[in-house]
Amino acid sequence: MDKNLIISIVYMVVLFAVFYFLFVRPQKKKEKQLETLRSSLEVGQMVVTIGGMLATVAKIEDEFVVLEVGPNRTKMPFKKWAIASVEEKKEN
Repeated sequence: MDKNLIISIVYMVVLFAVFYFLFVRPQKKKEKQLETLRSSLEVGQMVVTIGGMLATVAKIEDEFVVLEVGPNRTKMPFKKWAIASVEEKKEN
């Protein structure tokens, strides 16, 4: 085999490994954490949607979450994937 061909193959393998560890692996880890968070939602928790809306969980279904929003406690359904984070309760 040609020496340049071997160097090119090694270079491609190293480049792929660096790409995987810098981009793919952290993204999969973050997605897994979000999935765990969304599957552990409980009624009464304060959540933030991907649109930035702060709401309280009123009802949980298989793929939907009903959120209470605003002072009139308006109830709106959202897909579970639209939940970005859960707000921690602040101690007074």
